[in-house]
Formats: sequence, structure tokens, C-alpha cells
Amino acid sequence: MNYNFLPRTETRVSEIALGTMTFGQQNSESEGHDQLDLALDSGINFIDTAEMYSVPSMKETSGSTEKIIGSWLKKSGKRDQIILATKIAGPNRGLEFIREDLRYNAQTLRHSVEKSLLRLQTDYIDLYQLHWPERKTNYFGQRNYSVQEDAWEDNINTVLVELQQLIQEGKIKHIGLSNETPWGVMRFLEESKRHNLPRIATIQNPYSLLNRTFETSLSEVCHHENVGLLAYSPLAFGILTGKFLSGESHPNARINLFPRFSRYNSENATKATVLYHQIANDNGLTLTQMALAFIRQQFFVTSTIIGATSLEQLKKNIQTSQVVLTQKVIDEINQVQELYPNPSP
Repeated sequence: MNYNFLPRTETRVSEIALGTMTFGQQNSESEGHDQLDLALDSGINFIDTAEMYSVPSMKETSGSTEKIIGSWLKKSGKRDQIILATKIAGPNRGLEFIREDLRYNAQTLRHSVEKSLLRLQTDYIDLYQLHWPERKTNYFGQRNYSVQEDAWEDNINTVLVELQQLIQEGKIKHIGLSNETPWGVMRFLEESKRHNLPRIATIQNPYSLLNRTFETSLSEVCHHENVGLLAYSPLAFGILTGKFLSGESHPNARINLFPRFSRYNSENATKATVLYHQIANDNGLTLTQMALAFIRQQFFVTSTIIGATSLEQLKKNIQTSQVVLTQKVIDEINQVQELYPNPSP
């Protein structure tokens, strides 16, 4: 396993992170513990979760993933061996069962941090992230920005001031954004510079062979501002394993269990996947190996978040960590991107 530093920090994280949003719904507590054990034994030290997990979020399972990680931390005693990241849920997603007030402000940030600490059974969070923008903008599969009626008022200074206080108290160490746009990232960076407030280290956004929209402008922001991408959905809900090309139905796959994630299942996504699968076969690779290696080799990626519902799947994903793509393979991948650009935004 190789490691990178969270930008502008001394915190070293594995190039592959364990995503845990299946814990508490698709995976039981014991299965979650087994995944955490396997990840740690394989060199993964970076664990990502969120207060709203498991996914899809429901009142009955909200916070269940953090609880499962917390029970593992208590049982294993290995808190000092992992870098733990979690997220605060925001408004506009209908999740009032998490908090009555879903805005980001001093009260809600503190409330959510303290609740996460209790569920995780730890005294501190290494990376605390805003799960999506508080304002209405294009994220979660929306291709383009459109002006919408929005009551949001720019409160980024207030958010950073409270996060600074939580850092000073030792409850969190570093901060990040998720599902953000270039404007949002730059506003946070601007406010940090202007008022000497904590600086975002990372942005957690979708990035895969079927969704390379990050490269359009956010990659430039990451390069010039030294912010690292934590790439999620790198296998596009399993589409980029190639398992659906055989014609088998896979009824327990996430893409079938949760139809609202249909952006990964479009006609052009299928056409692109067929071509990517052929490139992998022609070069002695599995599609999973090629898809994950492509992400890992991008200059702006700090870590790639992988998730699985079985230990066998997880092992295969982790084993891709040493695969390096040749320029020939990358050129062939780019030709497919030209044919079917970002079919799953």
C-alpha cells in the first residue's frame, strides 16, 4: 500500500480508503468489523463515513455506520492506527430525522460533531467534512448550474469560525468539503486566507471512468490551491466491475436495490463500459483493476474510496493498489471518453 499526506498536513493516509456506507443496511455489524479488520491488515489506514450512513439514509438506520465503526474501535483498541473521516449532513435532502435544523451554523456543527464522537466512541475526528453544499447548486448528478430560488446567505465565515473552535478543542483535526463546485471551494479558501481560519485539505466528490467532470475545473483548483480529491464511487456502483455485462441480474447489487442511483445505469454508460472492458481485456487487466488504477494515477487524487458488500469484493479492490497503467492504456481510455464523455455525472 502506498500513502499520501492530506495536503498541507502531516497526516498520512493510504491511497485506498475504506468506504463504509453499506454498514448497517447491506452489511451487519460483524461483517463491518470483518471489513475493517481486512482493510487494516491490508495497509488501509483511512476510513470514511458520515452521520447519515447507511445509504440510502433512513430514520431507522441513520448513524448506524458510525455506531458499527465505534463498536469496532472499542473492541479492537486500534484508534491510533487509523485516520477517521466523517461528514455532517446538510439541508435540501429531506433528512430532518437527523437534525431538525439542517443548516450549517455554530450550533448544528457542534451538535453533529459531538453526536458523531459518541457513536464512533472516540475523542477526535481526523477529517470533518461538509457532506454537500448548504446552498442549492449542481451536485449529485446534476450536470449544469441553474439559478434557483434559495434562502441561503453566505455563512462560510461562521462555519469556519466554529470549525476553528472545534479544532482548538481537539474534537476535530482537519476539515474538508464534499460534493462541492469550484466556486464553493474557492469561497472557503478565500475566507480562510482573508481571516486566518482553518483551510480545507480535501474535497470528496464522485470520480470514475464514467464521470470525469472533476477534471473540467476542480482539478485546476486542486493543483493551484493544493487541495486533494477523495474520489468516491470509483466503480460507479459496481458498473465498472463489468459484472453487469454478462447479462446476469445481480438483484442484490446496489444499482438494483437503490434505483434512484440510476445515473450510473444510462445507455451511454453501458456503451462506454463495454469499450472500457475491451481495453482492459486487451491489456491483460480486469476492468476493476483498470478503473481503480486510472483514478489513483491522477495528480489531484489523494485517496480513492472503495466500498464492498463482501470480503471477496473488498480483497479484489484492495489488490489493485499496485497496478500501474501504461500510457497506451491511458490513451485508449481517453479515446472512449471522447466518444462518451461523462455519461454518469
